[in-house]
Amino acid sequence: MANPNPYFQYTAGLNHVGSYQASSRPWVSSSVNVPISGATATATEIAFPKVTRFVTIRNDATGSTSELRVAFSRDALDTSKNNFFTLAQSSSISLEYRVTKLYLISAGAYIGSASVIAGLTQIDASHLSDSWSGLDGNGG
Repeated sequence: MANPNPYFQYTAGLNHVGSYQASSRPWVSSSVNVPISGATATATEIAFPKVTRFVTIRNDATGSTSELRVAFSRDALDTSKNNFFTLAQSSSISLEYRVTKLYLISAGAYIGSASVIAGLTQIDASHLSDSWSGLDGNGG
C-alpha cells in the first residue's frame, strides 16, 4: 500500500535522532600519513562513507614537538583563519560530531602519522556532502 502522504517519509537523515542513539558501525584507519605543514591543498583528507556519530583522532607522530592540525574543512587549516585545533604528540581527542570529512596536516616541517576511529550512522554522506565547509568557524 502506498503512503497516503508522500511528504511524510520517516527515513534516516541529519535530524533523525534515532540514527545517533543507535550503536554505530565501526570505522578505523591507522598509520595515516600526515604531510608537512605548508599549502593546505596538500592536507590529508579523511572522507567517511556515512555521517559520523563520533570521531576519535590520535597523533601517532614521534618527537616531542610533533603537533598535528585537525580541521573540518581544507580552508580551515589556513593559519590566517585559525579554524583548526592542534594535537600534541601521543595525544588524542574524541568528538561527538556529525561530519563526513576531516583534514589533517602537520604543524611543522616533519611528516606525521595519525589514527582515526569513527562510529558511522546509517545516514549517507551525500546528506552532508560539504561537511560544514564554508560556515563561520569552519574556514568560512
